[in-house]
Parts: sequence; structure tokens; C-alpha cells
Amino acid sequence: MDGVPILDEIVLIDSNSTDRTRKIATDLGIPVHIHQDLLPELEPRSGKGEALWKSLLVTKGDIIAWIDTDIVNIHPRFVYGILGPLLLNRNIQFVKGFYRRPLQVGNKRQAGGGGRVTELTARPLLNLFYPELSGIVQPLSGEYAGRREALEQAPFFSGYGVETGLLIDIFERYGLGAIAQIDLLERIHHNQELDALSKMSFAIIQTVLRKLETRFERSIIEDINKTMKLIKYSKGGYSLEVVEVAESERPPMISIPEYRERFRR
Repeated sequence: MDGVPILDEIVLIDSNSTDRTRKIATDLGIPVHIHQDLLPELEPRSGKGEALWKSLLVTKGDIIAWIDTDIVNIHPRFVYGILGPLLLNRNIQFVKGFYRRPLQVGNKRQAGGGGRVTELTARPLLNLFYPELSGIVQPLSGEYAGRREALEQAPFFSGYGVETGLLIDIFERYGLGAIAQIDLLERIHHNQELDALSKMSFAIIQTVLRKLETRFERSIIEDINKTMKLIKYSKGGYSLEVVEVAESERPPMISIPEYRERFRR
């Protein structure tokens, strides 16, 4: 923001973290918002998508870029890379970053072993139902940017389905030509356990089904089970852990009175 002023603001959207995230940001003079405290009249939800949706309320820019905070090899290109196409081409509404994702297994790193949910769930579903989007290298990338006028009209899934939902919504609203992707080289982050990835996949499947409801004009999601049984193994044998993974959706931010009041045009 100082040396090469391409950014007008940096904002931290926190989800009641228990580490030093908020202190680090505050010490740097970055505004901090706990997303559960925003729009208190709405029952707060957990999830990344909820935080992204509410970030529209507390940012001012015409272009919004989202960057995950768990990137080990963070570099300025993660920001200016996803902003570039939007600054250079007015027809672009949405930019996704892509990269190689190594998988850390013990002390060994597999060069192309990351992105398991992407390759086993997200990309197969997009190839099946939205083949036009099959060329998106990293549909679940956490590094992406878009124009406010497009993002404020899009519904946001509250959990892990947010990336898939936004990608499909922008495609259906503006067409494939409005989406760009940029090579950010390599992204290293802390890989999640298989149980967490399984729940993520379950949420993404629900998201695609919800989007298909509009296409086929019939309810699909209400007819399916929203609890997931995870099979656990310990020395005593196998057990089932039942968790509810119900991917809910927030309406377009432009429909929220507080937002319209703040951004009255």
C-alpha cells in the first residue's frame, strides 16, 4: 500500500480465531472485523463463505480480492496477480488464481499431491454438469478477486461451497468470457486431515446440487440427507461419528438494507 500503492485498503475478516491473528493485524494498523459480530440481527453462521459475504459490508473498493491467511509461502504476487486481469480488461468480472499444490507427508513433499478435494470432487462435478468450467485449474482456490458490482449480486454459500457457488453464479450471469485465471506458481499451506476433506467434499456436492435446482426447476437438496457418517478407527475397533453438513446460502448482499444504506448510489 505504501511502496507500490496498488491497494486502497487491507481488511482482516476474522472468525473468532484463538491464535495471534487479530493482534498481528492490529499491530500493523489493519482494521479487524469478527464476522460473527457483523449484521447481528442475522443469526451468525460459521464458515468461510459467511466471512467472505460479510466482507462486502466492511470494504469500500470497486474491486475486492480475497486471500487466505494460512499460506506458508505468501508473496505479493498472490495479490497483484489476481488483480491484474481486472485492471487490464473491463469485461473481466472474476479472477481465480491457480498454482501447483505440493502435499506434505511427514518430512517428504509430493510435488503434485495437493488439491485432493479439487481433483476428486470439484473438477469431476464441474466436468459433469458445467463442462464449460472444466478448464478452471483450481476452482477451489482461496485466492480470487472480482468486481463489487458482480459480487454484491451473487448469493454466497456460508461454508466450503462458497468458491464453487460463486464460480457457477458468475458463469451463469456473465458467461465464460467474464472469468479469468492467473498462474500464481506454487501455493504451500497446511494440509487438512482426511476427515475434514471429506466434509468439505460433502458441502461442495450440496452446492452443485443447489445450483442445479435452478437449471432443472425442481427441488433437489431438500430430498437428500444432510448428515454425514464418518467412519472412525481406534484400537478398540470401528465407530461412526455423525456430523451435520448442511450448506446454507446467504442472499445477494445488495438485498441487505444495511449494505444498501452504506453504498447508496
